[in-house]
Amino acid sequence: MTIETAVDILRQTVWTSFIIMSPILITAVVVGLAVSLIQTVTSIQEQTITFVPKLVCVGLVTAAISGWILKTLVEFTLQMFMRMSQVS
Repeated sequence: MTIETAVDILRQTVWTSFIIMSPILITAVVVGLAVSLIQTVTSIQEQTITFVPKLVCVGLVTAAISGWILKTLVEFTLQMFMRMSQVS
């Protein structure tokens, strides 16, 4: 295996991880900002209030896109298996 091949495999791995996790992370950030804005407007400074909405929204988004996540991971795994046969 050449260095270029190893770097390309690492690049694909990082990119696939980024693509899979971005909807979940974006949801957590948006909900966190929304709850923080509400806390600021209402002067409620309880730190635990942000936890439940984030947990619920991230759980819902994860459940909603789980099929897409599985499909993406299966495609990535198949690509890596094909690459293994080409490397040796």
